[in-house]
Amino acid sequence: MLARFFSSSKRPFSSLSEQEILALAISSEEDDARIYLAYADQLREQYPQSAKVFEDMAEVEHTHRNQLIDMHRQRFGERIPLIRREHVSDFYDRKPDWLRANQSLDQIRAEAETMEQGAYRFYMAAAQRTTDAQTRKLLGDLALAEQGHEEIASMLGERHTPEDVKAEEDASAHRQFVLTYVQPGLAGLMDGSVSTLAPIFAAAFATGDTWQTFLVGLSASVGAGISMGFTEAAHDDGKLSGRGSPIKRGLASGIMTALGGLGHALPYLIPHFWTATITAAVVVFFELWAIAFIQNKYMETPFLRAAMQVVLGGSLVLAAGILIGNG
Repeated sequence: MLARFFSSSKRPFSSLSEQEILALAISSEEDDARIYLAYADQLREQYPQSAKVFEDMAEVEHTHRNQLIDMHRQRFGERIPLIRREHVSDFYDRKPDWLRANQSLDQIRAEAETMEQGAYRFYMAAAQRTTDAQTRKLLGDLALAEQGHEEIASMLGERHTPEDVKAEEDASAHRQFVLTYVQPGLAGLMDGSVSTLAPIFAAAFATGDTWQTFLVGLSASVGAGISMGFTEAAHDDGKLSGRGSPIKRGLASGIMTALGGLGHALPYLIPHFWTATITAAVVVFFELWAIAFIQNKYMETPFLRAAMQVVLGGSLVLAAGILIGNG
């Protein structure tokens, strides 16, 4: 029982024969080609030039695969053993399709670079651990091939995505990030932070009970988050506006709305009234300045104007809540 628990279903790389090493290289080239084509399909609509880079990289992988198959045919015949990277321990991993589906353009570029560098390092390390001359040469050749992939990827990038095109695609990616996450999230944060000020502080000064105030703040924050999330997701499917997935926008808006309200509701878990109230007021101060900072950084609103709008508006709502609670 214990032996089965501690045993691994993967074989160590050192146990593979030269034929199995060659078969492993063939299957790896096939997998990498499919990954690059998947990247191309994912990017084609929004980043056609980068999609072309990955299509050409997939073609390079197919070329190397055919060369490896010819080598296998010459040395070992027509039957290629079934062995893949997931069968071998210490072999560089590849993410499955469902983990690559929502990567950004920069993440895809970084992943492709990591793929080629990881393959190169693995084959070089494997060659150094091998004493058989022919196997050592084979692993060294594979390492050089992977290093060549990096150079080819660089050349293809220069051909299809020159600096002006790359800058344009990066700007488009940033714009999409702002539209899908920052804009709805900022709207939610502003709504949650400002709209809950009046009910929370009104409840605090009307009751003087920190626990009851916390319950009011919790219900107001969660309710506002649910309302804002559904409203954001329902009013625009993103197809015509280009604002992205309504589910992502709804989650960004709803979560940030709830967090905006909870920020100054949580201090009322402190049982001492004035300690909780002063802490909540300090939290409100940082919330409002955080909103002004986000507006300045992502929405290009001048910082002083953003600060004036948010801080002034928040202060008026806060004062209204205190006055109503003392009324």
